[in-house]
Amino acid sequence: MESLNQAWYLFQATLSRYQDFQYVFMLIPFVLFFELPLYFINWMSAFRYLIKNAIEAPLTLHYFPRVTCAITCYAEGKAVQSTVISLLEQIYPGHIEIIAMVDGVKKNQATYHALVELAPLVSQYPKRSLVIIPKFQRGGRVSSLNAGLSRAQGEIFLALDGDTSFDNQMIHYAAAHFRNPDMVAVTGPMRVRNARKTIMTRLQNLEYMLTMQVGKLGFAKLGVINNVPGAFGIFRKSFLQQVGGWNTGTAEDLDLTLRIKQYYKRYPHLQIEFEPGAVSHTDVPESLIDFLKQRLRWDGDLWYIYSNKHKYGISASMMGWKNLIFLLWYGILFQIVMPFSIVLYTIYIAVKLPLYAFLLSMTLVYAFYFCLITIQYILYLIFITDRRKEDCNAIFILPIYPIFQFISRVWSALAILNQIINKGHLDSAMAPLWVLQKGKQ
Repeated sequence: MESLNQAWYLFQATLSRYQDFQYVFMLIPFVLFFELPLYFINWMSAFRYLIKNAIEAPLTLHYFPRVTCAITCYAEGKAVQSTVISLLEQIYPGHIEIIAMVDGVKKNQATYHALVELAPLVSQYPKRSLVIIPKFQRGGRVSSLNAGLSRAQGEIFLALDGDTSFDNQMIHYAAAHFRNPDMVAVTGPMRVRNARKTIMTRLQNLEYMLTMQVGKLGFAKLGVINNVPGAFGIFRKSFLQQVGGWNTGTAEDLDLTLRIKQYYKRYPHLQIEFEPGAVSHTDVPESLIDFLKQRLRWDGDLWYIYSNKHKYGISASMMGWKNLIFLLWYGILFQIVMPFSIVLYTIYIAVKLPLYAFLLSMTLVYAFYFCLITIQYILYLIFITDRRKEDCNAIFILPIYPIFQFISRVWSALAILNQIINKGHLDSAMAPLWVLQKGKQ
């Protein structure tokens, strides 16, 4: 009888523990049905491109149109010289016109004088020119880009940040795509220039590898690229003028990308491409505080764009079914819904489970994402990167990357809440308040 009682107590204890751990599996359906397929489809598209690129002979045609590189400058100081020099040294036989828009020049004299100092150097390069536009009243990034667009002489227009530099074949690779008359925009890999500075820059370096390079490569080959980055966007100038340039407000890059996609139903031949050979290098926030400030703006702007500026444009009748499904899946579900799901799930199991079960569940979630990221990183090193030795350094940051992802998603939920409650897009360093308020109207 005593042995039966012991067996019964053991069964009850086992059942109780199973009931504790059942919450661990609550995340599995969400991950399996919504997140893993996104990674799988993206990688399959990337592999399809790599196989096709390896089999097909490269097409070499003489196509070297005049190019305009518009650099938005604000408080870069001497650093802007690296950007200009990297454009002067491009291996490209066509003419490269560099237009530097210095926003709020009265308070930004260091950047302005750094550009003026380059005039003698520019004259030494054939088919290169530098135009400096001093904007006395600060109007923000959008006004700078539109000022550059109004002065541009090139057939191809590059919208660039003043703290970004480029590989010397960037324009050669990017411009080649515009032989296709249906090509309206191109972007390329963004690499982290200050990757070795701090732990935060190393984490962002790995993030850029897997999102800016692998992610955009796969999505572009499916014809559903999510965004042409503001720091590095390449456009057909005539099409930019057709859509009216950039709109006032924050997240101007996502706004413009969505406006381009809203032509797709009427003009299904239009294309946005990702060129792996058109490489840029940018600086990322070096401290946790600066990183959180940046993502507060980035992630909050997602809600502003989707729920405000484009709430009527997100439809199959405007962008076609393929781009609509992708936007709902990646833009809404993955970027908006999932951060809140993760926060609520974590709070729920923290309240519902004993401490040991909660810690075990979080350990299992960590293990899952660590394996997923490790597999992606290995595939990236084997098939994607052209700087394998340099990118191998990221292996040391892999163990803490899932924690970085978790913090980023929790912060993303808070950023979206800040936008909903406090209209966070009106508190942005991208433009003065009066400009952002005008955009709201």
